[in-house]
Amino acid sequence: MNLTLSIDPELLERARTVAAGRGRSLNQLVRDLLEAETGMHDGLRRVQELDALWAGSSGHSGGQRIRREDAYEERMK
Repeated sequence: MNLTLSIDPELLERARTVAAGRGRSLNQLVRDLLEAETGMHDGLRRVQELDALWAGSSGHSGGQRIRREDAYEERMK
């Protein structure tokens, strides 16, 4: 379905810049924002986002062990 919006030209250019920086079209950026705001994010998209995060990280602690108390120390102050 098509949607027509009235947007300030400067806002439009900033939105295009954000979309391009994320490797998305402006259409996809708006769709993603609407889905996120309305709680319509589908499970597949979340899985894809997690896969991308995991792919960008080694996910290995190098054998370092972190105690629960140490991990939450800053939050407990």
